[in-house]
Amino acid sequence: MEFMAIPASKSVHFPAKSRRKPKPDALKIHRLTPSRCKFLHNLTSASTLNETNFSVSIKCQEQTENTSSKTENPKENSWIHFGFEVSGSDIARSELMDELQESGAELHLGHSVSNLQRNNGSNLPDAVVVSSAIPSDNVEILHAKSYGVPVYKRDKWLEKITSNYNLVAVSGTHGKSTTTAMLAYVLSAMGDDLTAIVGANVPQFPGGNILLGRGLNFVLEADEYDNCFLGLSPYIAVVTNVEWEHVDIFQDEEAVKNSFRRFLKQIRVRGHLILCGDSEGACSLLSETKPETASDDEPFVPSSTQSNAHYRVTTYGITNSNEWHASSILPNLQGGTDYVLYHMGYPVADISLQIPGIHNVLNSLAVIAAVATLFSDGGLTYESVNCVKLHLSNFLGISRRFEMIGNIYGCHIYDDYAHHPTEVRAVLQTARKKFPHKALWVVFQPHTFSRLAAFVDDFAKALGHADRVVITEVCAAREMNIWNVCGRDLATSVIGPPSEYIPLLEDVVNKFFQEISTDPDREVVVFTLGPGDITTVGPKLLRELQQKLDPMPE
Repeated sequence: MEFMAIPASKSVHFPAKSRRKPKPDALKIHRLTPSRCKFLHNLTSASTLNETNFSVSIKCQEQTENTSSKTENPKENSWIHFGFEVSGSDIARSELMDELQESGAELHLGHSVSNLQRNNGSNLPDAVVVSSAIPSDNVEILHAKSYGVPVYKRDKWLEKITSNYNLVAVSGTHGKSTTTAMLAYVLSAMGDDLTAIVGANVPQFPGGNILLGRGLNFVLEADEYDNCFLGLSPYIAVVTNVEWEHVDIFQDEEAVKNSFRRFLKQIRVRGHLILCGDSEGACSLLSETKPETASDDEPFVPSSTQSNAHYRVTTYGITNSNEWHASSILPNLQGGTDYVLYHMGYPVADISLQIPGIHNVLNSLAVIAAVATLFSDGGLTYESVNCVKLHLSNFLGISRRFEMIGNIYGCHIYDDYAHHPTEVRAVLQTARKKFPHKALWVVFQPHTFSRLAAFVDDFAKALGHADRVVITEVCAAREMNIWNVCGRDLATSVIGPPSEYIPLLEDVVNKFFQEISTDPDREVVVFTLGPGDITTVGPKLLRELQQKLDPMPE
């Protein structure tokens, strides 16, 4: 497709060099060996720390190219109860624990004072890092505090490890993980030696959910749960959308917005906000943020359309009122989405994604806006746009986001992390477009009683996009059922497709196995949705179908 030249007045300026340099005494995460740093980064990620009662410890020895280099901590060997030479504890066995233990971590089931002790109790960690799910009366926390060992929640720990970087913090109610991973992947492919932490596994990252670099840029998934992102001071903040979520923390949508308003105040002077202009909740943050003035000796290079408070604002979205917007959105032969990218009303490039859905078009627009803010020493050129375009087309997505488990005969099995009505709706609408002629079966495991109680009607409407719905028992996670609600309540609320309540995952597998195996050629797509152990259903169903329908020859 041919595009007109981009006028100089409409160009976006990409600074060739990062605008901030880390202090010489900064804690250099990138200096640590990748295999061991994976522990630290995995355990700071959103998906790990939000939903499980987990605490770990690290014995940390910084490895540098220059042996005379020192960190903020004068000790050359220190033990932090979190990661590195890892020890830790959790209340139940998990896949994450298996992976860490295989890599050499010392892990314990259950919380105990002995987990913090070495050499018959004479040696204690230098710090303890805990997730938001750990109560303040946890025995390990109490023991650490009684001996003066500092205890950090995730917000304070993330503040410590990111404060001396050009931090790009990707926030929002939905889309954080994919946008963070996509941005980090594109920047890395463009040659930026960045560090990144994503709250989900990224198959294209050698470190699973991390990238470890020696450069000044740090891309982080910034989670609003328990206000964990309020410890950050980003150079660039991305807000993908704002809705009511984490109802155990925020009593209503206004409380969520208030948290995001506080987050925006953390953006550094001369920083940048990249915001989805199609999100009503996100846009409300602009109109309700009290302006502040940057000092006269810290001028901006005007690279965006708006100025608000002490940072610049760039918007993106589908509507053409945004600085970056997408038009002519169509599915492509790779199972993803194509669109025409516009900047300031001018067509810039044809973009092709391998991942489907309008929500991923929005995610990619956020990435383009962020890259435009970070790099290039001149105006926006076709060469730089084509570079971004190429790497976007090579991004394969993250685990548990429209993830294909497998297929056999006419049955296709997918898995997705969706646990909010907006996410469920987006997944099913995308599936309907991708598989217009196949029956869409959904197995949904509600996550937390509080979320189900708050959104039962919204879930019922979202699940109406399926042809068949099965609701399982609730994954309680950190909660007791004080709301007196269960999966049956949701199953009876779904209007349209037939819906049933099958509490046990094993029974769901057996039921679907019997039905599909008797008619293997029927065109059906099975989606398992939710953050809990619903992930076991798809692989087990596929294995059992393969054993019956495609048995190995003797």
